[in-house]
Amino acid sequence: MGDNYDNTLAETVVGLYKNECVKIDGPFRTIDELELATLSWVHWFNKNRLHSAIGDIPPIEFETWCYREINPRQQPLPGELALH
Repeated sequence: MGDNYDNTLAETVVGLYKNECVKIDGPFRTIDELELATLSWVHWFNKNRLHSAIGDIPPIEFETWCYREINPRQQPLPGELALH
């Protein structure tokens, strides 16, 4: 069974999304406007946001570094096409 903290991370991200995307960029006139704003926010959140817990680098850079540490020969360089 779970406890009260199971959904804390998900609720935190949803709260960030609501505060940083919906409240700041809204109100939206159509669902399409909201979808485009959401896509833009998710892209920023994953690729550009500096994360203090991982050395003030974007999450995608940290993830790439981790994969290279695990298996340095099979990971493509940034901008290279992946084979998977």
